[in-house]
Amino acid sequence: MSDDTPHAPRMLIPLIVAIAFLMEQLDVTIVTTAIPDMARALHTTAVQMSLAVSAYILTLAVFIPLSGWCADRFGTRRVFTAALAVFTFGSALCGMADSLAMLVATRVLQGLGGAMMTPVGRLILLRSFPRTQLVRAMTYTTLPAIVGPVIGPLLGGYITTYLSWRWIFYINLPFGLIGMLLAYRFVTPLPAKEVPPFDLAGFALFGVGVGLLQFSMEGVGHLSWVALTSVAAVAVGLILGFAWRGRAQAHPAVDLGLLRERAFGIATMAGGLCRVAMNAPVYLLPLLLQLGLGMSPVASGSLTFLSAFGAPLIRVVVGPALRHLGFRSLLIGSALACSGMLASFALIGPQTSHLRIAAVIVLFGLVRSTQFMTSNTLAYADVEPWRLSRATSLGGLLQQLTVSFGVSFGAALLGLFAPNRLAPALSTFHAVFFILAGLPLLALPGFARLRRADGAIVSGHPV
Repeated sequence: MSDDTPHAPRMLIPLIVAIAFLMEQLDVTIVTTAIPDMARALHTTAVQMSLAVSAYILTLAVFIPLSGWCADRFGTRRVFTAALAVFTFGSALCGMADSLAMLVATRVLQGLGGAMMTPVGRLILLRSFPRTQLVRAMTYTTLPAIVGPVIGPLLGGYITTYLSWRWIFYINLPFGLIGMLLAYRFVTPLPAKEVPPFDLAGFALFGVGVGLLQFSMEGVGHLSWVALTSVAAVAVGLILGFAWRGRAQAHPAVDLGLLRERAFGIATMAGGLCRVAMNAPVYLLPLLLQLGLGMSPVASGSLTFLSAFGAPLIRVVVGPALRHLGFRSLLIGSALACSGMLASFALIGPQTSHLRIAAVIVLFGLVRSTQFMTSNTLAYADVEPWRLSRATSLGGLLQQLTVSFGVSFGAALLGLFAPNRLAPALSTFHAVFFILAGLPLLALPGFARLRRADGAIVSGHPV
């Protein structure tokens, strides 16, 4: 029996995990709308406030590799509950921050808790459902990841306008406390497993390398090309050094060997290209509507929120679609649709009606949900049970990096096309979206390598 066997009805476990996922994903974007107010309150500039966003996302990614080892060593219930506690405590400190330095430090603490919540919560779900119900289970991890970043700007705008930016963080407190109580009550612990020592040196190489790579992307438009290329070269060198070192390690911090598994490797790498492209609008779309078209934060948030409406519908239709089409056909089709939807944003102009913009955003949400849910389900479809903890850690890490890289890549493109300009022109946004539309097309060769048998045990598609 697993240490995640629920006492309560089975569906209560996904609810507990989904609440934690929603809090973690919501805090990726909820801050963006409140940045001007926060900058004034903390006596800094809106540009410097970007550190409060990047510090959180980067910490999420860097510390995810530690989560799988901790789950095996100390038990999923204990680690998941502790992660909720750290995230909740960090949220309270964020709300009390009186300087930019304190806010960045407390956002790092928040990110540390979030880094443990996501993969460990996913592991609880994977161990609570049989493989035949994996599609159903994985929707509970994907939906918060889709909905959270979308409703974040809208919710942040309303809270900032009618309460205070500090309540953006305080709102996490009741959900965190309830989640801790439910997790402690309904996830049954077993004695911790014997696990090999954690690969601290490999973890440092990977974490610093990824951190420097993120820093180089965010530095586009702010640092010289000499500095950027130097930092990027060091980052790539550290990551390659980690990969070379990991080949001789029996238990590396990040098991890159999982990428050699056909289904997992294609879902995470080819699917990652689509994720980078489809995560960029989470940052770019509110700016397009506000800076490019002159909308208010509440008006733009009300439109971007519409992309979340497609997620519940897709949750219902993905299962039957996989049975009829299989992973290969559905991923290829959704990648082509992703490219088309990104290009459609470049056609939005001052004369475009709000109704048409709303329709485009709803379709974007449908396509985004289909791509995310399908690739996320395929990633774990054929993984051996004994490798699930490592797979959830690596998969969660790569998925989180696609969020941060998507935001940074979109910001870097804006910086390239509109250097030293406070408000990019509408044509600049159009150019950026056209470039982003090319990324999903680069994923097509990867998806084409899938075989009919890949993930068939989950999809039910006849081989």
